[in-house]
Amino acid sequence: MVCKIRSLGLHGITGYEVVAECDLSGGLPAFEIVGLPDTAVKEARDRVRSAIKNCGFSFPVSRITVNLAPADRRKAGTVYDLPILIGILAAGGQLKCPAADVAFVGELSLSGDLRPVTGMLPMAMAASAAGMTTLYVPADSAAEATLAGDVTVYPVQTVTQLAAHLRGESLIAPMPAWQETAAAEVVPDFSEVKGQEQVKRALEIAAAGGHNIAMVGFPGSGKSMLARRLPSILPDMTRQEALECTQVHSVMGLTSKQRPLLTSRPFRSPHHSISATGLSGGGSPLPRPGEISLSHQGVLFLDEMPEFHKNVLEALRQPMEEGAVHITRAAGSETYPARFMLVCAMNPCKCGWYRHPSGRCRCAPGDVEKYLDKISGPLLDRIDLYVDVPSLEFDELTRKSPAESSAEIKKRVNAARAIQTARFGQDGPRCNADMGQAELHTCCVLDDPCQALMKGAFERMGLTARSYDRILRVARTIADLDESAAIGVPHLAEAIQYRASDYLNR
Repeated sequence: MVCKIRSLGLHGITGYEVVAECDLSGGLPAFEIVGLPDTAVKEARDRVRSAIKNCGFSFPVSRITVNLAPADRRKAGTVYDLPILIGILAAGGQLKCPAADVAFVGELSLSGDLRPVTGMLPMAMAASAAGMTTLYVPADSAAEATLAGDVTVYPVQTVTQLAAHLRGESLIAPMPAWQETAAAEVVPDFSEVKGQEQVKRALEIAAAGGHNIAMVGFPGSGKSMLARRLPSILPDMTRQEALECTQVHSVMGLTSKQRPLLTSRPFRSPHHSISATGLSGGGSPLPRPGEISLSHQGVLFLDEMPEFHKNVLEALRQPMEEGAVHITRAAGSETYPARFMLVCAMNPCKCGWYRHPSGRCRCAPGDVEKYLDKISGPLLDRIDLYVDVPSLEFDELTRKSPAESSAEIKKRVNAARAIQTARFGQDGPRCNADMGQAELHTCCVLDDPCQALMKGAFERMGLTARSYDRILRVARTIADLDESAAIGVPHLAEAIQYRASDYLNR
């Protein structure tokens, strides 16, 4: 007898339907799994055999063949343990074959307990798209599965509990849709930062428009401290943005049953020793998302940017333009989302004190050039704002008056993002940084005084066409923060000044 059990698999960060076809036939006892299984899937034979015996069922003494269809797509992971077990028991008459709109996903322990699986959200969304109405998943993964909607999710603790439910003896209560109840994650606040008003202003503009920003300053001036407070002023995520981020984090096993949905924008800060594969994604045998995809809809912070390997930094160029990263390996090709804010912090030289009033820098001019040359011109051209972070004076450090809080700054950022959403609509760019040529022509029109200012800056600073467009996007954001319908000379002048860095435009 052949029994077909619907299940789900992962291809990159996208789920797809898998059917476990289980056949019991005569002949010498054997247990074969076909359909391009990897090692973890093949090892399901031992887990399933032990789970069946330890849960009080009889393991069939016959030839067992399990085909994971579609057979031409590589299967990876442990999510197929539960459907294989249900298929064998149903094919042997120990359980009824489930309805056609029911799917099973889960990893088994040898005792028959179900363990959580990674990538539950994209698989649950695939189940909804495939017309499945009921989904049996491990209890610890059930909250995440409910985020897909339109699917009744049953949290399963053990195989014995599931068998009793399928027989109608002791029903499992469906998992209610997850609602955020835990307190929001506490992040550092801008009220703790003394001075640095110009840098705070630049970070507010970057957050309001989704712009890339680089901070250059001496050691101890507060670059890293300011960057780590950026998440506290980032605009609130929409439901769609939260689901996009959660899918990537779910595949990497970074969600939990307590917080299955990302409700705040991700902030990723990889160490400078990271490889190009770790940053952009890849790996073997199947490609996996990297740090730039984990920072999707959030922030990628590169502290001490020149210390990163040059090939790692160059891997950022294409994703920064396209908002996606394309990984091609022998095992297949994947495309991962990568719309992130790049935030960089760097010293002016290797020792960090170049041009400091104390004169403590001992770097030769050639050493300074060599240090900064690690960052290529095309990458620098993709950064929207450059801001110098000066060392604080004693009076600023000892000032007792409180600084502006993150909550106050975030109100202005959210107001600016609301203007952008109303301007572009739900199907348009998500923020000013994503504007294409069509939006630039209609939303960034310059009057004659602005044209004259822009022409002078273009010729004096040697701007490129890309930097010209990026100045317009930043000016549009500054105008939005000012609640101005048109870009004025003050807005454009402020945007231009963020391109005039002595260190980076040398």
